Amino acid sequence: MTRSSAKATARPAATAGRAVPRPRPADTTTVRRTVLPGGLRVVTEAVPGVRSATFGIWARVGSRDETPALGGATHYLEHLLFKGTRRRSALDISAAIDAVGGEMNAFTTKEFTCYYARVLDTDLPLAVDIVCDMLTGSVIAPEEVDAERDVILEEIAMTEDDPGDGVHDLFARTLFGDTPLGRPVLGTVDTVNALTRDRIARFYRRHYDPTRLVVTAAGHVDHDALTAQVAAAFEAAGALPGADPSAQPAGPRSGSRTVRAAGRVDVDNRRTEQAHFILGMPGVSRHDDRRWALAVLSTALGGGMSSRLFQEVREKRGLAYNVYAHTSGYADCGLFGVYAGCRPDRLGDVLAVCREQLTEVAEKGLGDDETRRAIGQLAGSTVLGLEDTGSIMHRLGKSELCWGNQLPVDDMLARFAAVTPDDVREVARDVLGQRPSLSVIGPVKDRQAARLADAVA
Repeated sequence: MTRSSAKATARPAATAGRAVPRPRPADTTTVRRTVLPGGLRVVTEAVPGVRSATFGIWARVGSRDETPALGGATHYLEHLLFKGTRRRSALDISAAIDAVGGEMNAFTTKEFTCYYARVLDTDLPLAVDIVCDMLTGSVIAPEEVDAERDVILEEIAMTEDDPGDGVHDLFARTLFGDTPLGRPVLGTVDTVNALTRDRIARFYRRHYDPTRLVVTAAGHVDHDALTAQVAAAFEAAGALPGADPSAQPAGPRSGSRTVRAAGRVDVDNRRTEQAHFILGMPGVSRHDDRRWALAVLSTALGGGMSSRLFQEVREKRGLAYNVYAHTSGYADCGLFGVYAGCRPDRLGDVLAVCREQLTEVAEKGLGDDETRRAIGQLAGSTVLGLEDTGSIMHRLGKSELCWGNQLPVDDMLARFAAVTPDDVREVARDVLGQRPSLSVIGPVKDRQAARLADAVA
């Protein structure tokens, strides 16, 4: 992540009495970056002392890049790249990784897609060859498109059967409406059934060019050797046409700042044992300086067992088992939400407590102790979350795609430590002071839905 240096200066009042993770010696990690002819970026981090490596290729394409007619195409394509290339069958791909005890997977989000493999360091060349082959040589066979369609429809059905997961898709639609950010990453039954092999193949050719791809690796890796292998693999596949060292990545996303009117309530009336809801409002983009303070605010409100919402909803009143706050920052906008799952007859009570806490923090901010505790929690979780090569590879790829550079972990910790109670009060006023919207999945009758609308007024 990046932020202006003015906000990175230390402020002792925010960190007094609390241990901050000590910086690692400068020579224990090496991050290197190379831009190949054609614009393909390669970023690696050498981690001495490990015997594993994680290799990934990131594509700057997600569900927000789809038209309504292409809903779910990005995720569909993610599945299909595992189904065979000009050199390997689907079984060849999986068997080769299994034979060395490796792990291989992929994921699609609203703004990017990642394919990765984690292997022993001695097997890294194999992982590089396979993942590069998948990204550059997929045949997208018609029979595989038809077979995988059923798999994806099952995945959609699985999500529908999990209201705790599905309520997040519902809230995105509540907040962003029928826009790319408001539509589900998986697509819908109708859009997936309507996708043809030709449409998906055109989508593949358009979005998987080198200027939209980032290669990352972490662990026991040699940057120069890996870069040479990646370059050779892409050149052999004809995927680095028109060598141009000055090629630039795809431009910034824009035109997706559509947010529906505040106070909207969407209810999916289902027969479930619990009612699941998200109460939330627009947040900040990942480029907004306030994101550091918003992370502290979200953590203090609902990021752990000592958080306000956990204490007020679960510990003091026993109203719910699971309650938390979360944020999502996109290229040009964001969201803040509070999730809880509870018995249907307690929905009104849980919602009232959450609404009360959000209002109180919007008006008064957090106490100094809450701010310090949240900063310490973020610092610890950030460092502990980067203790394996997969997590480091993920940070490298997301940083390169989202910000175009690498912010050292120690700088991230300094940004959190620099957040003051005043910073948190300001972002709380800006974000939590907005009229919230509400999404609910559960057995909610019309009369109760009307009362819920009054609760967010």
